[in-house]
Amino acid sequence: MKAQHTPESVEIVAYAEKYAEAFARLNRAWLEQYSLLEDGDRKHLEHPRESILATGGEIFIALIGGVVVGTCAAIVKDPVTVELVKLTVDESVRGRGIGLQLSETVIAWARERGAERVVLVSSTKLEAALRLYERLGFEYRQLPADTGYETADIFMELTLDSANSAGAD
Repeated sequence: MKAQHTPESVEIVAYAEKYAEAFARLNRAWLEQYSLLEDGDRKHLEHPRESILATGGEIFIALIGGVVVGTCAAIVKDPVTVELVKLTVDESVRGRGIGLQLSETVIAWARERGAERVVLVSSTKLEAALRLYERLGFEYRQLPADTGYETADIFMELTLDSANSAGAD
């Protein structure tokens, strides 16, 4: 993946092992803050190579000056569906559009690999994240019976098609 640069000096890069600790730490911070950390999360945070990358997914890392300030991952659910997971931005740099950049990177990645939709599960506790997803065009859908997360109470979907190029590079 080619790195992307923005006027705010944010660089989005693909995951490498050197980012494993920061990926886990940043995600644990928000999950614990909202009392949402559970086994499904631990699997991704402790074993991202096995649970995300080995199944065809990708993890994107936001850097400022070489320091990890955000993460977002894409999990391949099936040939036409990608799940957006583990979106987080360090509190010290929130409000600078980094979450938007990371989300758009996952959406573009999904579109490039031929996915027809991007889905996500979330929580009503995460109001800022839900507003971001709405802004990106995600629509609320009925929560599936088994999301893999006991605390998930929101399911959203973004349909990707040739007419919907928001977030494409």
